[in-house]
Amino acid sequence: MSLPSSLKYSASNSRLVRLSLLTAFGIILFLFESLIPRPLPWLKPGLSHIATLIALYTMGISDAMIIVILRILVGSLLVGTLFNPAFILSLGGGIAATMAMSLARRYFSKIFSIFGVSILGAVVHNMTQLFLVEILIIGRIEIFYLAPVMILSSLFTGFIVAFASYLLVEKTRLL
Repeated sequence: MSLPSSLKYSASNSRLVRLSLLTAFGIILFLFESLIPRPLPWLKPGLSHIATLIALYTMGISDAMIIVILRILVGSLLVGTLFNPAFILSLGGGIAATMAMSLARRYFSKIFSIFGVSILGAVVHNMTQLFLVEILIIGRIEIFYLAPVMILSSLFTGFIVAFASYLLVEKTRLL
């Protein structure tokens, strides 16, 4: 007896399942880190980017971008920030970081390991957010005085995200 064609396992079903699982994983991490107390209101570890980095290394740029956009949309809907300034900053930073990470991975993989790609993504994410705050919210260049603090925090958080992603990517390669 044969299964109906709609129930047969295929590569597209596998991709959809992996996209769904990584998106859900990213949303769970986003919700978890929203509960963590922060020393500064804008300083987050960016744990949800683990899902993006895993997707980038195991599935490709288009799937990583889908995960970023879905994660930010659903996460913002769940915490009540959909379409407010925090959402715009998150979406802008997430898209810019994913693009930068994909370019680094694609064209500079001999220079950047997963750690360099992740740190670059964290820096681009934070700098994009500063740029958007300056353009859309406060209109003052002085916001860039925060750049050294944000870059320093990006080094730390980018490393943590890369370390977790590296462990998970290596585990999945063994399966």
